[in-house]
Amino acid sequence: MRTRLLPLLIILMAAVLLALGVPLAVQVAAAEQQRVVIDRIDDMARFAALAQFVSEPVEGSDERQRILQTELESYNSVYGIKAGVFYRDDRALAKAPASWLLPEEGEGRQAFKEALLGRRSHDPPQVWPWQDGRVVVASPVVRDGDVVAVVVTDSPTSDMRSRTLRGWLLIGLGEAAAMLVAVGAAFRLTGWVLLPVRTLDAATHDIASGRMRSRVAASGGPPELRRLARSFNEMADNVEDVLEQQRAFVADASHQLRNPLAALLLRIELLALELPEGNAEIASVRTEGKRLAQVLDDLLDLALAEHVEPDLRLTDIGALAAERVASWSPYAEEQGVRLTLDGAAAITGWADPIALSSALDAVIDNALKFTPERQEVRVTVGSDGAVATVVVADQGPGLTEQELERVGDRFWRSNRHQNIKGSGLGLSISRALLTAGGGSIGYGTNEPHGLRVTVTVPRNAPHA
Repeated sequence: MRTRLLPLLIILMAAVLLALGVPLAVQVAAAEQQRVVIDRIDDMARFAALAQFVSEPVEGSDERQRILQTELESYNSVYGIKAGVFYRDDRALAKAPASWLLPEEGEGRQAFKEALLGRRSHDPPQVWPWQDGRVVVASPVVRDGDVVAVVVTDSPTSDMRSRTLRGWLLIGLGEAAAMLVAVGAAFRLTGWVLLPVRTLDAATHDIASGRMRSRVAASGGPPELRRLARSFNEMADNVEDVLEQQRAFVADASHQLRNPLAALLLRIELLALELPEGNAEIASVRTEGKRLAQVLDDLLDLALAEHVEPDLRLTDIGALAAERVASWSPYAEEQGVRLTLDGAAAITGWADPIALSSALDAVIDNALKFTPERQEVRVTVGSDGAVATVVVADQGPGLTEQELERVGDRFWRSNRHQNIKGSGLGLSISRALLTAGGGSIGYGTNEPHGLRVTVTVPRNAPHA
């Protein structure tokens, strides 16, 4: 969300800075040119004053005309600015350089025509830094109320354009600094706004992963998001209370039903003493009674597995898997199944040893149930990046793609395996035990046939 919000804020801030910077840059260029124009007008006022008293036609001994010519030549040599005084018919009274002529068209001609009308040219076209243009300014010479001549200056703009570029550079540096400040403010703003959202997302993930006691600390961010955090905590409290009541009910019901069921099984045994040996009905009742007792035990185990906090510690997964394989080996031999251990001998991971042992017991028990005689159940210990894995692969009938999607659900058993002893809760208990400690359990097909169960636990220490 931050990656989507930040570009929007940065684009808006950049647009604001451009909206402020572009007019300022235009104003700097206009101010520099206006300064040049004012300087030329001041210079032309002095030339106009000298030209005003030059008689017409000019006589060769006119001292004022020689002074004017000398001033124009000095002005041109010092500043590199073309300057001249021209009569209304374009004849030059004095000019420097001598080869300079008034243009027949363009900006110079327009300025000359305006001066003939008695107006000074105050607003020549703007010359931008990337243009190699010149500034032409004209001013009338008035004698007895009539315009008798025009003073024209044609100025180069390299210095003006350099000053404009320096001004633009300062503006650009200011804009860049403002943009950096704006980006930093945007980071701080989005961090402040999205902090409750990130905390809420983390808490939601924890609750979805089974850590029901995770909550949001509503200590930062806008008031609306703080209210959302408080509402989320209230909802999580209510959900946890409901689940706790459900677990307590299952545990209490399982515990309370065990005594009557035990009494019922005892009465069945007493009744069996009065019946002939090998009675099929009493044997069926015994089997169903024992199955019901197993279901109650599994329900109680499931309720406890979902309620108890895991005791996570650094555990040797290889040694623990070897211990469980050794414990189940006698039962495997009894069933005529080969139970083997493969993979790394020592791999550590963070797990609750008791919970992991119980989960491996359920998975190995399930594999031995469905593996035919003279077939193999292989337990492989390994690692995959940040997790340690224990893979239990059997050579039983396996499951279809549709059945793999449901395996591990409570009380679910394949229709093809209804005649095999079990309650359908063993793998559900394993998943609850592993999830509480940050682990997981996955199911897949074992080639050429059978089921492949992968138990994973994290190798990195859990966050506080």
